[in-house]
Amino acid sequence: MSDGDEERDDEGRSPENGRDAVPDATPGTPAARDESGEGNEDDVNPADTEQFEEFREDLDAVERRIAGEIDPGVRAMVVAGAVFALLVSLVLPHAGGARGFDVLLGSEVATAEHIGLPSRIFVWFVLIFGIGFSLLALMTRRWVLAWIAVAGSAIASAFGVFSIWHRQTPGLNNYVGAGPGIGLIVGTLAIMVLTFHWVKVVWSRTALQLAAEEQRRIAAARDEERARRERFGED
Repeated sequence: MSDGDEERDDEGRSPENGRDAVPDATPGTPAARDESGEGNEDDVNPADTEQFEEFREDLDAVERRIAGEIDPGVRAMVVAGAVFALLVSLVLPHAGGARGFDVLLGSEVATAEHIGLPSRIFVWFVLIFGIGFSLLALMTRRWVLAWIAVAGSAIASAFGVFSIWHRQTPGLNNYVGAGPGIGLIVGTLAIMVLTFHWVKVVWSRTALQLAAEEQRRIAAARDEERARRERFGED
């Protein structure tokens, strides 16, 4: 066989050998991505883990802060209106010529009107809880302050109703004084409205707060399990 025939035979066999050869997986091809991606789900980058742990305390602090806050929403306007009504009630007459501030300070006018203990307790609870803690809770949005406000407002509501009843009841030696004034009535109604809306606010927990609490519980359980495995040398 001549040299020309051998060259033609080699050329004829080269395409078959090319088809039989397995192509190399170059970077960027699907085959390379499949091979390089094996085991990525099980492998965790230590650098990413350390970076996450650096911000773990900050994230936990943010979650705790969110969980301890309230979101009154539209009720904030109602609460603010009720607080304003309580302030107005202190300058209006509570009984005869005795205004709310007279009852609060125990002035001579309040003594002349025979203001009893229920009315005095009522105005002090209105000032401290209905006005003071309600404003603090609105400004800081702290859940604890809102709880204190609702507890004090509830007690003030009971004393307000009792004060109205007390002004309509004859005293010693059948003394009949002035009946409940407009300030006492307005204050009682305002503190009852305030109590109702504060109860709605403190018991309404948003989905974000519940989700944050659930995530903290899951993370704590996971950390406890990891610490247990490291302590006993488990994989």
